[in-house]
Amino acid sequence: MPAIDTAKILILATDGYERSELRVPLEKLSTHGADVKIASPKSDPIKSWDKTDWGDTVDVDVEVKNVDINDYDALVLPGGQINPDNLRNDEASVSLVREFVASGKPVAAICHGPWLLVEAGALRDRHATSFPSIKTDLINAGAIWRDEQVVCEDGIITSRNPNDLDAFVAKIVEEVSEGKHHRRAA
Repeated sequence: MPAIDTAKILILATDGYERSELRVPLEKLSTHGADVKIASPKSDPIKSWDKTDWGDTVDVDVEVKNVDINDYDALVLPGGQINPDNLRNDEASVSLVREFVASGKPVAAICHGPWLLVEAGALRDRHATSFPSIKTDLINAGAIWRDEQVVCEDGIITSRNPNDLDAFVAKIVEEVSEGKHHRRAA
C-alpha cells in the first residue's frame, strides 16, 4: 500500500480534456506529495477545453504506447466531451485502461471519463456515476448508475462533474492508500 506522498499517479488525456478535471487532480495530488504524470497518445502538449472554448495546454510526460503500468499506482481519467470520446477510439488508450482495471490499482474517472471505462468493459454490474448525459451509456454497459458526488466500487472511482472535484480527489487519495483491490471480472 503506497502512501499518497510516495505514490505515482498517471493521468490519461488528450486534446479537449475539461481543464479543471485535469488541473485540479494534478495540482491537489501533487500537493499531497504524489508524483503525477500525464500520458497521451501523442507527445506534443495537449490543449484543454475550458467551459466554452479552447484553454491552455499541458505538457505530456509519456506517450500511451510507452506506459508501463508497473510504474504507477493509479490512473485518473478526466472528462470533457472531446477528450474521452477521442481516447475511446484509440485502442492503445483503451488497452491501457483495461490493464489498470485488471491490475486492481485504483482507476478514477470523472464527468465523461467513464466512457473509457465503458469501452474497456469495466462497469458491468458495478456501481458508478457520470455526467448525466452519458447515464444511459453506462446503464447500457451494465453499470448500476447513481446520482452521487463520488461512487467507488473495488477501487473504481467515478464522479459527475467539476463541482465534485474535491470529493473525487479525496477518494483517489483514500483508494491509493488502500493499494490494489481484488476485483471480480466485470
